[in-house]
Amino acid sequence: MKYLVMVQGTQADYEAMQGKASEHSVAWSQEDVQAMYAFMSALNDDLAETGEMVDGQGLAEPARTRHVTLGEDGKAVITDGPYSETKELLAGYWVLDCASLERVTEIADRIIRCPQPAGAPVYPVVIRPIDDGTGDI
Repeated sequence: MKYLVMVQGTQADYEAMQGKASEHSVAWSQEDVQAMYAFMSALNDDLAETGEMVDGQGLAEPARTRHVTLGEDGKAVITDGPYSETKELLAGYWVLDCASLERVTEIADRIIRCPQPAGAPVYPVVIRPIDDGTGDI
């Protein structure tokens, strides 16, 4: 079964990783950022080695996001980020091909332990099965 495993973040989190503290998060040091990238790199290497990694990417900060919706007149309404009304957004993801929900949950438990400085916000890791269209969910 394939699963989408997602991590969340806010614009303030991205800024914190650039060394800018806020009421939302402490500033990250270069060592904090390097530890996070080393952790993620090791995780990705392990998942590739087991054959469970299909894809995984970190996403650009919310300030570089664009929303496209339909206006009342049926024309596209384009809004560039950042979005002050939005809280957490997708910060990164993995598409994993795992034998069971228990296995992907073990991986999510590993992800949630990614090193970060004390005082940084902690978000849940979200697991969503990917519907393959066969009707089995």
